[in-house]
Amino acid sequence: MAGREGLLKLDVGVLSAEQQEKLRQFKIKTRIDNETYLRSHPEVDALIGDFLRDVLLRRPVDVREFAADHFTKANLHAVIASKIEGNSDME
Repeated sequence: MAGREGLLKLDVGVLSAEQQEKLRQFKIKTRIDNETYLRSHPEVDALIGDFLRDVLLRRPVDVREFAADHFTKANLHAVIASKIEGNSDME
């Protein structure tokens, strides 16, 4: 991740006006495509929300190990399906 110094050295004139417009259109299309995908896959929101809730509740020392354990739980599919249906009492 670049520090602030890297941002100060950016040459905003590197892209032509046409390239800037193509980049802007690409970003817009990408955001729309991502939003469409996420709306058609509510399980992504449920998976991320469930994981973040558990991380913040348990505050594990080793988050990577915790994530590996979390996402390999045998009942993860059932827990997420239950959350999607609005029945979050299955844990």
